[in-house]
Amino acid sequence: MLEHGGNLTQAMQQYGIALDSWLDSSTGINPNHYPIPNIPISAWQRLPEDHDGLIEAACHYYGCATLLPAAGSQAVLQVLPKLRPPCRVAMPSTMYQEHAYAWQQHGHNITFFDGTPDDNLLKNTDVLLLCNPNNPTGQCFSKDQLLQWHHTLNLHGAWLIVDEAFMDVTPERSIAAHTHLQGLLVLRSLGKFFGLAGARVGFLLANQTLLNQAQEILGPWSLSGASRYIAKVALLDITWQSDRRTQLNIDGEKLKLLLTQYGLKPSGGTALFQYVKIPQAIKLHEVLAQHGVWVRLFNDEKSLRFGLPPDDGWSTLEAALSNLGLSIYKLNLGHSTTKV
Repeated sequence: MLEHGGNLTQAMQQYGIALDSWLDSSTGINPNHYPIPNIPISAWQRLPEDHDGLIEAACHYYGCATLLPAAGSQAVLQVLPKLRPPCRVAMPSTMYQEHAYAWQQHGHNITFFDGTPDDNLLKNTDVLLLCNPNNPTGQCFSKDQLLQWHHTLNLHGAWLIVDEAFMDVTPERSIAAHTHLQGLLVLRSLGKFFGLAGARVGFLLANQTLLNQAQEILGPWSLSGASRYIAKVALLDITWQSDRRTQLNIDGEKLKLLLTQYGLKPSGGTALFQYVKIPQAIKLHEVLAQHGVWVRLFNDEKSLRFGLPPDDGWSTLEAALSNLGLSIYKLNLGHSTTKV
């Protein structure tokens, strides 16, 4: 099993701090989740039905023609490698690690690249896999660039797969509306923007032939009736979505500024997280943990990812960053210990 954010039980055992005393900033999940509606009893008593309005609500929200619900985008990404025989897959060297793991488990050959793929790579790959925005770096690819890459790939029957788990705050950048095209697949999830990671709701957006193949592998009832009901209500709530986008953009800038003030200027990020590359990431992760703040450490990249704190967690985060400033100074990183 690969390591993920949100592993507070590990933090509690390692540092001896009670579970409810932690500020969890290790994920990119909206700390102000969509309010759970009253779930009808029938959602628990009956088997889930495909014709309950969820697919229509999701297609309208994402602006696509067809899609397939699944138990989170994690379930989808584990299915996709089964839809092709072993082939050449290219993806950024720094990206959500489960993608590479899933394709490697099924015998595919992975090529990692930095920055953007060049023409030679595009012509010699069967699947180009991207996160947009990228997790954890926050790197974004334009819609025009993605469609151009898809065109090049499609000339020799290759796929472009784009994981848009963090796209909801900037829906205008999504290529979901183009997923009717052959070989263009998009993954979406309710875990991040809606803050409903525990509901395990995700979608595969693609042409109907691919969706049928994925459905055969997933089998029936991949989503519970309760999750389907919550997802449908959330996807139809335009007012909440608009309000959240506004607030998340404000909070994302606030987090970026706060980190910068304490010598941790992000190199990238989204409205839901900020990504900080720093040589002493391991030590700084340790200091933050000792103060009850859990962030995501990327050891190989020497970087930290800070997710948004809840409304009542900003002061805790700032206090920890203030203490962290002393550690930055002691480590001779050349940063100021006072806010600017």
